[in-house]
Amino acid sequence: DHPSVLVRWTCTSTAAGAMASRKRRLDVPGPSDGVEARRTVDGAEEGVGGVHPWTGRPYSTHHQDLLTTRRSLPVWQQRTQLLQMLQENHTLVLVGETGSGKTTQVPQFCAEAGWAEQKMVACTQPRRVAATSVARRVAEEMDVQLGEEVGYSIRFEDCTSPKTRLKYLTDGMLLRESMTDPTLSRYSVVILDEAHERTLATDILFGLLKEIQKNREDLRIVVMSATLEAEKFQEYFSQAPLMKVPGRMHPVEVFYTQEPERDYVEAAVRTVVQIHACEPPGDILIFLTGEEEIEDACSRIKREIGYMGQKVGPVKVLPLYSSLPPNMQQRIFEKAPPGRDEGPEGRKIVVSTNIAETSLTIDGVVYVIDPGFSKQKVYDPRARVESLLVSPISRASAHQRAGRAGRTQPGKCFRLYTEKSFKEDLIEQTYPEILRSNLGTVVLQLKRLGIDDLVHFDFLDPPAPETMIRALELLNYLGALDDEGELTEIGHLMSEFPLDPQLSKMLVTSPQYACSNEILSIVAMLSVPVCFVRPRDQTKEADEAKAQFAHVDGDHLTLLNVFHAFKQSGQSAEWCFENYLNYRSMKSADNVRNQLSRLCQKFNIRLCSTEFTSRHYYTNIRKAIVSGFFMQVAHKERAGHYLTAKDNQVVFLHPSCVLDKKPDWVLYHEFVLTTKNYIRTNTVVEGEWLIDIAPQYFDMSNFPACGAKAALERLYLQKDMREKKNKRTR
Repeated sequence: DHPSVLVRWTCTSTAAGAMASRKRRLDVPGPSDGVEARRTVDGAEEGVGGVHPWTGRPYSTHHQDLLTTRRSLPVWQQRTQLLQMLQENHTLVLVGETGSGKTTQVPQFCAEAGWAEQKMVACTQPRRVAATSVARRVAEEMDVQLGEEVGYSIRFEDCTSPKTRLKYLTDGMLLRESMTDPTLSRYSVVILDEAHERTLATDILFGLLKEIQKNREDLRIVVMSATLEAEKFQEYFSQAPLMKVPGRMHPVEVFYTQEPERDYVEAAVRTVVQIHACEPPGDILIFLTGEEEIEDACSRIKREIGYMGQKVGPVKVLPLYSSLPPNMQQRIFEKAPPGRDEGPEGRKIVVSTNIAETSLTIDGVVYVIDPGFSKQKVYDPRARVESLLVSPISRASAHQRAGRAGRTQPGKCFRLYTEKSFKEDLIEQTYPEILRSNLGTVVLQLKRLGIDDLVHFDFLDPPAPETMIRALELLNYLGALDDEGELTEIGHLMSEFPLDPQLSKMLVTSPQYACSNEILSIVAMLSVPVCFVRPRDQTKEADEAKAQFAHVDGDHLTLLNVFHAFKQSGQSAEWCFENYLNYRSMKSADNVRNQLSRLCQKFNIRLCSTEFTSRHYYTNIRKAIVSGFFMQVAHKERAGHYLTAKDNQVVFLHPSCVLDKKPDWVLYHEFVLTTKNYIRTNTVVEGEWLIDIAPQYFDMSNFPACGAKAALERLYLQKDMREKKNKRTR
């Protein structure tokens, strides 16, 4: 009765029942602020049926139900011990399995114990979805309005107020806050959640917080992890005490395939259908790698189960990925649909990226389908190429995924790979992001924070010297750092924008080309998910709709056309639907543009445009793009393919590119590694612009031999001849 594609293996499980919660009052010392403050941590419990101490309003009736749920969480049992340890130590490492309640409860414990009286409690998350959905849940549990006493802050969206005491935010946002407030003086406790994910921003925060704590004895740090990499964190934070919180795990049986699966999406859909037809009730969670794959799988699952008619129960198929709007993300917490009258029960099916691995807990999941892949950032410093590649997950991730099936009852995990592959092909832990990323943004941020000695910065895992050198080189070519490695005036300005250095350089120099209004729109469009919608069964119609926006000089100007048309439509959702455009992306781009525009005004960056009727209108915009992306150009070789300038990588224009001809020089926004080396979001540029705008980069004395070098040398020669001729005529 198990799916035919799978073979039964052993039952790998840990069973632990949640301890019964004893109702008792707990006296715990408050933060050491020189005041003898003894208070009950369970302020929430005291206030039942009374008045909320923060808002002055009576507690709602719903609050009591949520309090009962809170008390049943494993972490609640260790609340007193946790607060005592945090009172006595500046840093605490807390290991708790997903579902133990640490993300929602530990920040509340700190806030209720008095650490949010004068300052705020911050809890960082590696993902935007987690920051927003957890903040929403905690606001509900604390019986306050989201955005007031409990809020969140993510890139391009701040949902906080002067009343905010507890703030969930992405690790990148806290890093950005440290630029304007180097000691993080607004916070009494900083909780780094999901530390095991080892994102770039979290790793930098480790070093910064460790340094800040030397000057701020009142600052408390809690490092929370779902895996046992805890010893490493303890060692890094000078042998900080470790606290373990059990999860609520039921046994989980794990099954492997007998043969490797060629098409894991197809295998996942097939497995869902077989589980729904043959297995007892329980929700299903499928892990896939990205939005396109997830939406495709959702459609296929609905279609396949639809064919089965009344023989099976109804299903609710829900996608989950970071660019999904918040109201759609929240649907994953809904209950499964009711069954048919005296017929099979309904089932909820969630198709998610690895965000559901540890960041979010979805109750009711009994079956997990794990194809064994996720999208991971990969960086090649020699070729200066950073790409998102679909790569095998680690064994640690596979264990986390399987654990999702045992949250509420015994479950099953179907791994769509062989047991041999699990043991021999998967690495033990995913490599920290700092070891596989372009460090341009990080180095700019550290320089802005006044950390000049990057070699001796206290990294948990130091990045490769070559990666660091490439980042310094990039910033030097962009003019953000001088030859001594010091931050320049333009570098300081670039660091004020929550953008990659190349985008921020393009934006801050755009007034020189009289096109900052247009560059704002292009940057906004490049900062949101792809706006073009191309349904599988309507590719011809979608391509025709896109063609009406196409600009002869490429994709950047096409995006500008789309944005202008969207604004002219009155930001109409119906217009977007008719033109095969993603309304959410367009609204998001408008929001991003407004925020960037406010930053430009704050830092006196002139907002201007060239007259639309001028022949220089589009030329100026393209030159401004070159000012940020001159390191990302490719030259057409005689054989017809492109070679990237300097690095000599063979590349091809991405199929989505609007160019219908192959220009000699093309600038690209990103390098995509799939079946071929593709360059995506391309614009036609002139070779002359490259040597005029970035002579320091296109210096022929250290330029490798290639077709691009010969072409550039000819251009330099022509430029010299022109200049000599001009001198003579003067």
